[in-house]
Amino acid sequence: MKILVLSLLFCFSINAQSFNEELDIAYKNAVKGIYYAFENIPDNKGRSDNKLIDANQLLADVKLEKEVEGVVVESTGYYKTYSVTIKAYKSFSTLKEEGFLKGYN
Repeated sequence: MKILVLSLLFCFSINAQSFNEELDIAYKNAVKGIYYAFENIPDNKGRSDNKLIDANQLLADVKLEKEVEGVVVESTGYYKTYSVTIKAYKSFSTLKEEGFLKGYN
């Protein structure tokens, strides 16, 4: 009986590690989408929607919208059946300080 309980606990432990690792990969893909959006802010458009695809696999769905004093980025990262959504706001002055906006005054 003790062997059965220990083997079940071991299986649950492996599944939890796998879940965390896969969720971390989805999170990292969402972060890649955030950085992609900040590095590719359009000059004329007020809004853009992009998809990051690698080897025929969707990594992230990225939405960028310009606001009065900055930009709002929403990125959903995917991995297998998991998805993680991050929404971030950055002001134009912060983007300029961080080097994302080089041509803006």
